[in-house]
Amino acid sequence: MLFTDEHRSIADTTRKIIDKEINPHCAEWEEAGIFPAREVFKKLGDAGLLGITKPQEYGGMALDYSYQIAFIEELGGIDSGGVSMGIGVQTDMATPALAKHGSDSLRAEFLAPAISGDLVCSIAVSEPGAGSDVASIKTTARKDGDDYVINGSKMWITNSTQADILCLLANTGDGPAHKNKSLIIVPTDTPGVSFSERLNKLGMRSSDTAQVFLDDVRVPQANRIGLEGFGFMYQMEQFQEERLYAAAGNLKSLEKCIAHTIAYTRDRKVFDKPVLDNQVVRFRLAELQTEIEALRALTYSATEDYLSGIDVTTKASMAKLKAGRLSREVADACLQYFGGMGYMWDNPVARAYRDGRLASIGGGADEVMLEIICKKMGTAPLNN
Repeated sequence: MLFTDEHRSIADTTRKIIDKEINPHCAEWEEAGIFPAREVFKKLGDAGLLGITKPQEYGGMALDYSYQIAFIEELGGIDSGGVSMGIGVQTDMATPALAKHGSDSLRAEFLAPAISGDLVCSIAVSEPGAGSDVASIKTTARKDGDDYVINGSKMWITNSTQADILCLLANTGDGPAHKNKSLIIVPTDTPGVSFSERLNKLGMRSSDTAQVFLDDVRVPQANRIGLEGFGFMYQMEQFQEERLYAAAGNLKSLEKCIAHTIAYTRDRKVFDKPVLDNQVVRFRLAELQTEIEALRALTYSATEDYLSGIDVTTKASMAKLKAGRLSREVADACLQYFGGMGYMWDNPVARAYRDGRLASIGGGADEVMLEIICKKMGTAPLNN
């Protein structure tokens, strides 16, 4: 995948906003357990960065997904994984289905302000008993006149306490689990929508995450995205961008981990010589940098296929799997070379250690990615 001047311009603009408007505040937001999504999204929206691939008639740039990858890769330079995740939910998880399958009126009402940064979005799929197993969700949306009446709960919902809308997956029928679901836009100020206290997470501390409760929530059927019963398919389609996001968004954060470690081990002396002078240390860092570059190549290859209309389920799953495992491997190895300082809460590598652990769980756990790959390879049991 070749980057043009336009790709580089998007990356440069993103980097400048991160350096000036985001990274100086990350430590404060980590301590607070929340970042000001409206403020951050508005700055990104004003720069045109929340609608890179979205239709022009709703304020987007209508560029292909390679330009989104240029943007996502720069998000890895944010010092807090929770902030970059919150942005990714807005651009690559809660709005792709709306942009592709939503009605004109639905896109005018909700997509346009999401692109401009005037509206905060959440994706509401996971439930207390259904995370990676999307087909098992229990939330229902029952028809009543021209409305849906929604009951259920959603768990681990990013941006939720600041969100204006949920892109919610619910059962709208009694048929097979893969054909009875619909995606529905639910404004969070609708009566019957409520939230738990922010969840106390291991990592992604600056991201506000909560459980969402839906008690006889009434929304118009016109808020449904696309066709009824196609929600599972739309969500699986949306997952492809989410998984490419997970891969691309980890590249620069992993490289920053290594850069911090090189700087520290060059200065830190043990037995009268810099730690970096030990061959085992610099060889290990070189090996990890090589793994990151291999992940970048796989991510770019999957993106090229995606642009060509090729099914990227396998490659996106591989990239997501590799990103999760490499996040753990890089952070663990780098933290070790910091010694006792690596165990300190405010160490950037310690933060990466905490934040990166989610990459093997969220958006489909490693085991789900492996099962998808096995099915594509023809090695899964026939009854699966």
